[in-house]
Amino acid sequence: MKHILIASALALVATQVFAKDTYPPLDVLLKTDKTVTGQPIRYPEGQAEITMAIVALQPGQSTPLHHHEAPLAGYILQGELTADYGSEGIHVYRTGDAIVEALGTEHVGTNSGDDILRILVVFAGAQGTPNTVIDD
Repeated sequence: MKHILIASALALVATQVFAKDTYPPLDVLLKTDKTVTGQPIRYPEGQAEITMAIVALQPGQSTPLHHHEAPLAGYILQGELTADYGSEGIHVYRTGDAIVEALGTEHVGTNSGDDILRILVVFAGAQGTPNTVIDD
């Protein structure tokens, strides 16, 4: 009986170690409660809506002046992005960087590299709330 208990205990420990070492099967790219400009992340009111897209800019191409009303997590798949947040500063992001974009802060993003820029973006918004607003 003693051998059965020891074997059972070893099996339980081995199972816990295995589970601990293999779950979750992912590499965390970013975990934060703040945006790139230090703002706390806040979600819009209403029915939750996730939007996922790939933004692509040619070398030298820029976005219009804009801001985001929904939290946006981005991952630079390829290239280099220079983001100008005005008084909040200029940030440069490169392939492999993960960010949470500024909320409500006007900014312009420019492909400052020599190749196409591709960014995977995920908005954690709400139905009826625009993810991106073009500013004049």
